[in-house]
Amino acid sequence: MLIDGHGRTVNYLRVSVTERCNFRCQYCMPEKPFSWVPKENLLSFEELFLFMKVAMDEGVNKIRITGGEPLLREDLDTFIKMIHDYKPDIDLALTTNAYLLPEVAQRLKDAGLKRLNISLDSLKPDVAHKIAQKDVLAKVLKGIDRALEVGLGVKINMVPLKGINDDEILDIMDYCKERNIKVRFIEYMENRHADETLRGMHGREILDKVKERYTIHALGREGTSPSFNYTIEETGYEFGLIDPHKHDFCENCNRIRLTAEGNLIPCLYFDEAMSIAESVKKGDIQGAANVLAQVLKEKPKENRWSEENPNEEKDVSSRAFYETGG
Repeated sequence: MLIDGHGRTVNYLRVSVTERCNFRCQYCMPEKPFSWVPKENLLSFEELFLFMKVAMDEGVNKIRITGGEPLLREDLDTFIKMIHDYKPDIDLALTTNAYLLPEVAQRLKDAGLKRLNISLDSLKPDVAHKIAQKDVLAKVLKGIDRALEVGLGVKINMVPLKGINDDEILDIMDYCKERNIKVRFIEYMENRHADETLRGMHGREILDKVKERYTIHALGREGTSPSFNYTIEETGYEFGLIDPHKHDFCENCNRIRLTAEGNLIPCLYFDEAMSIAESVKKGDIQGAANVLAQVLKEKPKENRWSEENPNEEKDVSSRAFYETGG
């Protein structure tokens, strides 16, 4: 069992397989050129898996594959099968923008993938284009449909932005309800790589939008999930709100993150990291385990966001979320 320095059990590993992305979303990496880290700088699937086996043997039972856009990494289904074959009961999920999903959903399902989190910030082609800086909506919607067809679990993530897509909160909720899938609304995570003019909606503002049409009741957090859940009285539909500006978001944090280059990150909003790259490239399992132990020891108690003033400069992260998968 993995225990951090504050007594929290860590059983969730998020693994970024690439920082590359085929979108240039305004809240993530709008100005980043279309480039990529040299292949020799990336850990191979075998090297990533060497560390992941250490983590799974020590109690990690939930793994999420992220990016960038993870579907850009060649032979991703092979990597997923490696994980599934080693521990078939692992809760194995993937976060994607769904653009490439129509072609690969069946292969991912066959390899052992169980669930997907898919970003869907608008149902309007022009607004989706403005956010992603690319004509994406038709293929994203097709990817969602295909994932459901092959039997993958699906959740939708939406980041409401003031003056851009804040008028679509109820529309996206209705879209998800019709397909019997859950939506989670995510407060915009301020970072220095995003468009500096963006303003996200606070959690209470998101809830106020929902209340314009529905009566809602709080259900609370489900286990260690960062999502605070609500139910709609009129329909029984459940949705989630991810509000990282609240420190109770951190109280039960059970996750660590591994980047494609081998940096092990204890907290999404902190820049501190330690590398396992040298150890796994040498096949040094104990060395990788020692790095893991040190990262757990130094995992911070809470993030650096401020609930009262989320847009203040002191609370804007220099973390490149496209490297860590959010």
